[in-house]
Amino acid sequence: MKKIVNDFTIEVATVNGTGSQTSNLVLTKAIASMGIPVGPKNVFPSNIAGLPTWYFMRVNKDGYLGRRRRVDVAVLLNPTTFISDIPRIHTGGAVIYESEYPLTGAAKRSDLIFYPVPFGHLAAHHISDFKLKKQLTNMIYVGVLAELLQIDAEAIKGALSHQLRGKEKAVLVNVDAIEVGRKYVRENLPKQDPYCVEPMNKTAGKVLIEGNTACAMGALFGGCTVAAWYPITPASSLSETVEDLFEKYRKDPSGKKRYAVIQAEDEIAAIGMAVGAGWTGARAMTGTSGPGISLMSEFVGFSYFAEVPLVIFDVQRIGPSTGLPTRTSQGDLLAVAHLSHGDTKHIMLIPSSVEECYEFSMLAFDLAERFQAPVFVMSDLDLGMNLWMTDPFKHPEKPFDRGKVLDEEDLKRLGRFERYGDPDDDGIPYRTYPGNAHPSAAYFTRGSGHNESAVYTEDGVAYQRIADRLLKKFETARGFLPQPAVDYVPGAKVGLIAYGSTDQIIHESRDLLAAEGVKTNYLKIRSYPFALEPVKEFFKKCDKIFLIEQNRDAQMAQLVKLELGKDAHKLQPLLHYTGFPIPTEVVVETILAKKKETPEVFAHAMMEGGE
Repeated sequence: MKKIVNDFTIEVATVNGTGSQTSNLVLTKAIASMGIPVGPKNVFPSNIAGLPTWYFMRVNKDGYLGRRRRVDVAVLLNPTTFISDIPRIHTGGAVIYESEYPLTGAAKRSDLIFYPVPFGHLAAHHISDFKLKKQLTNMIYVGVLAELLQIDAEAIKGALSHQLRGKEKAVLVNVDAIEVGRKYVRENLPKQDPYCVEPMNKTAGKVLIEGNTACAMGALFGGCTVAAWYPITPASSLSETVEDLFEKYRKDPSGKKRYAVIQAEDEIAAIGMAVGAGWTGARAMTGTSGPGISLMSEFVGFSYFAEVPLVIFDVQRIGPSTGLPTRTSQGDLLAVAHLSHGDTKHIMLIPSSVEECYEFSMLAFDLAERFQAPVFVMSDLDLGMNLWMTDPFKHPEKPFDRGKVLDEEDLKRLGRFERYGDPDDDGIPYRTYPGNAHPSAAYFTRGSGHNESAVYTEDGVAYQRIADRLLKKFETARGFLPQPAVDYVPGAKVGLIAYGSTDQIIHESRDLLAAEGVKTNYLKIRSYPFALEPVKEFFKKCDKIFLIEQNRDAQMAQLVKLELGKDAHKLQPLLHYTGFPIPTEVVVETILAKKKETPEVFAHAMMEGGE
């Protein structure tokens, strides 16, 4: 039997509420500590306990860590999904399961290797503490997997100590449970499958971090001092981490807090507080998800029209309405791009990695003040709540950009101030902070009609001037936002466009397509509005372009078509919206199928030297 080393996917199927997350994190961190790239994904139900939960670990020596449909090693401990879990396992795969489950029906496969383990019996005889029996039973499967896959014992112990740091007694109890699993394998289950791990050096210096934590760090280093929020999955951990970081790093030497984190009574109150703080000159934020975005729309419109800086983190999940609260999506783009009634266009930053979560979060506070507008950071559940491997983040090197602010000396020199004027012809007005003592500094902030001097008016021409200037400001923003990232391959005529967490599967998809004779160019959109020239150039160089995204209505494709008009006729949406992160196979299989449907496009590309 030829070994398959450091290249497989593990699936753990359990019942929500049984404490399996700790076991899964121990396995993930242990593999990572052996120098092997690993990418975990936690798929869990929205209820507290009882429904199925799955945890996937992509182990890959080449660093491909996006989701694959293929499952090679499975730990099946949920009796209600046992039968339906087995058909997903790849031929030759290994199945570790509770030995009391019957191997009947779809579970009766001769092409799999089954490792029956009497988890209940082992727990009953080796774990005396009834309260801990469920959690420690999960540690037994850690031991079984560790023994079968040859995960280093010290790596497991180190990961356990890290996960349970400060709880030494708990570490010892869990180590004993893990050894129960290891011993059972050694004495009863001879190795029959090809999968194993071996130490590498691909993770030196890297860290595992969730996107929500990275965003919270970005808020800290971005100078945020006010966070108002209301709990919602999958965004809550972002604001909770902000509070933890501020508690640690936003106090003066006397211990006095230099920040405010407020859990409001609802989303409307939360954004209202953030808008108020932004108006006073504080860097303010709120964090939410789709349903919260819906509730916040009126205040977002006010912030846009009154030109108040504000950062909003949208960790997207499946909608509409309550939808699937614990499933990922890229379904808020269209709603956010034009959130609120009337003519509105909003700035969105779209991170595709935890590193960009950190960097774009810092940038968002600069942009909010530069453009005196709400700025959205568009993350999603997959990016926000799962661990991702990354290099350590860089300390910011640039000072904050506080935008166009006039102090008293400026006003004395200028002699005149119009809050909503456009003296620089870029659509961006000047503002003053409350407390500026100059007689010209004060103005009335309102969401109703106003002229350049911030005076109430229902004059239609004055309204049109303000509306046109806001549009000019939006166009100015294109030059300040992260540019699309483009990668051209010589001779390639097929283009891929993606954004956000979908980017994680693109590199592997392109390599697999190239192996099938399809070379591809790639453009990653990182913001909205995006710079037009790189996108137009991409459309010129490609004969057919697939825009890959995780929603039903091809929302980014619609935004691209609005921006490019008839030049976007080559665009073909490639969509995935089950709530599970998009697997690589969706991209590869769809494009290869299109190659058969439209041979003339690919033949044209081949004629010109591409594929």
